[in-house]
Amino acid sequence: MLLKTFRWAFAVTAVGLAAGVLYDGWTALGIVAILSVLEISLSFDNAVINAGILKKMNAFWQKIFLTVGIVIAVFGMRLVFPVVIVAISARLSPWNAVDLALTDKDRYQELVTDAHPSIAAFGGMFLLMIFLDFVFEDREIKWLGWLERPLARLGSVDMLSVCIALIVLLASSLTFGAQAHQHGGTHADKAETVLLAGIAGLITYMVVGGLSGFFERKLEDEEERENEAEEAAGRTGGRGAPVKLAGKAAFFMFLYLEVLDASFSFDGVIGAFAITNDIVLMALGLGIGAMYVRSLTVYLVRQGTLDDYVYLEHGAHYAIGALSLILLVTIRYQINEIVTGLVGVVLIGASFWSSVRRNRALRTAA
Repeated sequence: MLLKTFRWAFAVTAVGLAAGVLYDGWTALGIVAILSVLEISLSFDNAVINAGILKKMNAFWQKIFLTVGIVIAVFGMRLVFPVVIVAISARLSPWNAVDLALTDKDRYQELVTDAHPSIAAFGGMFLLMIFLDFVFEDREIKWLGWLERPLARLGSVDMLSVCIALIVLLASSLTFGAQAHQHGGTHADKAETVLLAGIAGLITYMVVGGLSGFFERKLEDEEERENEAEEAAGRTGGRGAPVKLAGKAAFFMFLYLEVLDASFSFDGVIGAFAITNDIVLMALGLGIGAMYVRSLTVYLVRQGTLDDYVYLEHGAHYAIGALSLILLVTIRYQINEIVTGLVGVVLIGASFWSSVRRNRALRTAA
């Protein structure tokens, strides 16, 4: 099962490492390997969240996520996205941006770094909304009950998560504005850029998440009516298997997953510049890492890991909350990628261990 699930990831690893050697020798192989590990460590929480969403989708859309989705993740976010950032921020054509990435790597890295505040604001707000909507929802299973119970009660206040997110965004933009003032106003327009990018992230979350939720509820209502009709006709004694999303519901959930993956990849793309400013090596390394994240997502779904270890999803969402705040903090301060990766690993590891202890306690009680 393990080998079958990860076979494509292993194949891409071999091809990617070989391509690195052919491109720039054995040093490039080491850089590609380091970037792969960086991407995997930063995106483990992404795999857990993806698995929680992917298990709701039918087999066809799961396959779409693993085929079309991986093309978008590897080619789009790890190769095209950094070029688009430079093209927009420097007002260059995409072809000129590619030429710059290949011929003047230092200038290319400088332009991407200049665009970091808007990237961090967009991704930070999108991820923050995911975290807030999770902790403000009243759930039967609670990991940190002392914290989650009062937060669930607060969640009964309409639009609370949006209000908190906007307050955080406003504080972030004002903080960056203060920094710009200290630097003589050379980045005075960045505070406004942060604000606009953050609002764009919030709108993206609300539109894509709202549409996917709408069609999911619509599909569940239809399933409920079918079950009631069958029960009235005496053809079944109970509810069938949990509904699997298809059609429009699955399509919008797929879009939600892709935007989510994009938000998670921001820190990996930006962090990669601490290792290399070569766009080819960056695409190879991050692409290999993205394949492992996809394979891990499938493994979690097929093994039913989230059902067996019930606190994993909680740990992943807390990691999302931490990552969103880290992204917003990096608008002004630099934070080492090792810290970012370790926060997620520690939170998910703690939730996994709590799940193991819970399962042992339940078996003992039985």
